[in-house]
Amino acid sequence: MRRQSDDKWQPPFGMPKDIVLLATPEGWRHSIGYEKGSMICGGLAEIPVDAAPLEAKGAATTMVVRLAREFHGTDVEVTWNDPVEEARSWTGLITPIETDGSAPPHLSVE
Repeated sequence: MRRQSDDKWQPPFGMPKDIVLLATPEGWRHSIGYEKGSMICGGLAEIPVDAAPLEAKGAATTMVVRLAREFHGTDVEVTWNDPVEEARSWTGLITPIETDGSAPPHLSVE
């Protein structure tokens, strides 16, 4: 379900700018940083604890793309940095992209 357009409504946080993905014994966790300085943390509930990092990064990317579309009407791309395998953590840069509306944005999970 999409949020109804309302010129007065503003999301309580800015555009997402980066994401940190952590593999913990309890499951996959994420922290999304926003341009207004806020941060939202949570888990990837539908991703199993023993899921491969590529699967978790794909789910996190999909979540961020959907949130940006729903709350900001903007398509974004997540570009994941080189992994820190020993720490079981990954960081991603979130950037707005321009689309013509005919195709979904590129989801970079490598």
